[in-house]
Amino acid sequence: MTLKQLAEVTTYSTGHLSKIERGVNPPTMNLAQRCDAHFNVGGRLRRLFTAEDQSDGNRPRPARRRVIVTGVGSLLAARMADGSWAGHVGDKDLPPGALFQEQLHQMKRLGQSLPPASMLPVLRSQASTITTLASRTTGSARPGLLITASRFAEYTGWMAQENGDETTALRATAEAVELAEAGGDTDLADYALVRRALVTYYDGDAPRTIALARQAQRSAAPPRIRGLAAQREAQGHALDGDERACGRALERARDLLAADVDPSGGPVLGTTQLKDSVSMVEGWCLYDLGRPRQSVDMLEHQCRRIAPHALNTRARYGIRHALALAASGEIERSCETARELLAFMSVVPSATVRTDVRRLDVEWSRFRGNPAVRGLRPVLANVLGAGR
Repeated sequence: MTLKQLAEVTTYSTGHLSKIERGVNPPTMNLAQRCDAHFNVGGRLRRLFTAEDQSDGNRPRPARRRVIVTGVGSLLAARMADGSWAGHVGDKDLPPGALFQEQLHQMKRLGQSLPPASMLPVLRSQASTITTLASRTTGSARPGLLITASRFAEYTGWMAQENGDETTALRATAEAVELAEAGGDTDLADYALVRRALVTYYDGDAPRTIALARQAQRSAAPPRIRGLAAQREAQGHALDGDERACGRALERARDLLAADVDPSGGPVLGTTQLKDSVSMVEGWCLYDLGRPRQSVDMLEHQCRRIAPHALNTRARYGIRHALALAASGEIERSCETARELLAFMSVVPSATVRTDVRRLDVEWSRFRGNPAVRGLRPVLANVLGAGR
């Protein structure tokens, strides 16, 4: 294969590829992924790249993030020791649990269009209020209140992660697991594994992502949690370049999520803003597998189905769509797609979405002379600067 032919496949210039061939420039993971996919070598090139990159010290290895702790700790014991736990309220005096669940639904809707930092004080306050109410309650209402409080705490953890505050995110998720278990719900501990797998995915740790996701699927958790875990496993396999395993995990996720029926009508774990989460994740995975052109078509279709009010979700998957377009060499379309989304991020900043914005910056840097890219450079710098 000539350099010109390889350039057409990878969307890198022949000059840049020539420098890599001659050892003047180092290769990148993106190039390794695209060659890996084109030559169908099952992840060997990206694994070689990772091993050589880390051994040579060409780039600092990302600091391993602390994993989410899911063990039962002293939270409830500490609150029970507090004098405020004395006294009880009869079931008839409680507001219906459905009221709090509706509040959580509305909070998640607000979280799509407000900065995470604005959401956190309200979420913490509401979780504390419901927990205190549960502590003063006897009878059948108490477990339901504790479980609802756990869902507020879980969403607090997600907002903290979006705000770039991992310490608070870990603490809130651990608290959510404790509250859920106190209410008789052991399923949230399995969902916490899915959340941990997201942390390791963003760290670029494919083996750990896969292991955590598989652990959640071996549980007796409801189909939705196991389906979300299967989606996360697929992302781990895509990161590792294993297309077959990625496809199998996606099929499993589709089957599990199709079988999801929650008779309790309680708060839903995970995003509720996607019409077809498995297809969206498949499009996401195709980019990691080095197949950006296929990724473009799938992400474009699914992004059109996201509700207009869901700014955070639109930015999350839209930036990945822009990334796939850039990797496919469609720079003008990539810039056009990203323009509005980058504006969203000044309103609804997201630490996790910024990960893909950084990758977009790398993709665009190869076309820095393009007028569309030059026009968006100030906006891009502003978004990336806000995360420092």
